[in-house]
Amino acid sequence: MKLFTVGPVEMYPETLASSALQLPYFRTAEYSEIMLESERMMLELSGAPAGSRAVFLTASGTGAMEAAVMNLLRPSDAVMVVDGGSFGHRFVQMCDSHGIPQRAVRLAFGKTLVREMLDENYQPGMTALLVNLDETSIGQLYDVDMLGTFCREHDMLLIVDAISAFLADEIDMARSGIDALIVSSQKALALAPGASVVVLSPRGAALARERGSEVMYFDFRDYLKNGDRGQPPFTPAVGIFLTMHARLKGICEQGLDTVRAAIRRQAEDFREKVRALDVDIPGYPLSNALTPLYFPEGNAGAVYRALREEYGLTVTPNGGALADYLLRVGHMGDLCPADNDELIVALTAVLA
Repeated sequence: MKLFTVGPVEMYPETLASSALQLPYFRTAEYSEIMLESERMMLELSGAPAGSRAVFLTASGTGAMEAAVMNLLRPSDAVMVVDGGSFGHRFVQMCDSHGIPQRAVRLAFGKTLVREMLDENYQPGMTALLVNLDETSIGQLYDVDMLGTFCREHDMLLIVDAISAFLADEIDMARSGIDALIVSSQKALALAPGASVVVLSPRGAALARERGSEVMYFDFRDYLKNGDRGQPPFTPAVGIFLTMHARLKGICEQGLDTVRAAIRRQAEDFREKVRALDVDIPGYPLSNALTPLYFPEGNAGAVYRALREEYGLTVTPNGGALADYLLRVGHMGDLCPADNDELIVALTAVLA
C-alpha cells in the first residue's frame, strides 16, 4: 500500500532499516551527544535566533501543541486563534480546556486569511496568537511574515504549529518572530509517529522557565534543565529520536533548500498533472506538503475507497462537512514524480 497521505508518510529505506535494530540504553554520554546535536540541527533548520532551545517530547504533534499552550499561556492571558480547519479548531479547544480566554478568527472553507481578519478580531490586551501555519485539514498555507508583523505590532507571542509545514515550506523563526515552533516526527521528517519537538525562541524559553506547567510530564522547565546535558526527564521514544538524528543530519548535509525544493517539485508536478481531471484545487495559497482535491459531485469517499481497494494507493480523506468533497494528496516522504504518474493513472480510471 503506497502512501500519499500527510502523515505517516512513505518512509525512507535507511529509516526502515535502522528501525529494526536493537535500541540502546539512553542514560549515556553517547545518547546525550546525539540529542545535543539534534537540538543544534533543529535550531539551524528552523532559523531560530541565538539563545533558542528545543524541547523533545515523546508525544504526538497534538501533545506538543497542548504542551506549548500549558507552558506558555495562563488564564490571565487573552489569545487569538486562527480557526481555519480542524487543526486550528484544536487550538481553540485546548485554550478552552485550560481556561485561557480566546477569540477565534474563523475562516469558511475556500477563504484566504488576510491581515484585515486579524485586525477585526484584535482586542487590546491580547498576549498571543496561535496558528497552524499549514492548516493540514485543507492545505491552506498562511502568510507567516504577515502574522509575525501583526504580533510584533501588538507585542504578542507567536505560537506556530508547523507540523506539516516544517521542511516543506519556508520557515525562519528569527525573521518572522516565532516564539514557539511545533514539529512532529511523521510528516516531512518521514519517521514513525510518536515524537515531537517544540523550538522555543529566547523569549519563549524564558517564559517557559518562568511559568512551566502544572502537569509534571509536560513541564518544559524539566525538559530544558535536563536538555542542558542532552537528556530527557523521562523515558523517551529512543528509536524515533535516533532515526530523527540521522534524518536531521542527512538534511543538513543535503542542504535545507535542496530538501524543500524537492518537496515543492513533487507538489508542482502533481498539481500540473491533476488539473486535467474533473477535480478542483482550491484557490487559496497552498502548502508544498499536500494538495487538496475538491470533488464537486460529492464522491470523494468513493474515490478514496477505490484508490485503496483497486490500486493499493492511499490518499488522505477528510472528516466533517468536507468528508464527501475533499481528499488530500501528500507530497512528503519517499515519493518521486513517477509515483505521481501512478496516482494520476489510477485517479483517471476511477473517475471514468
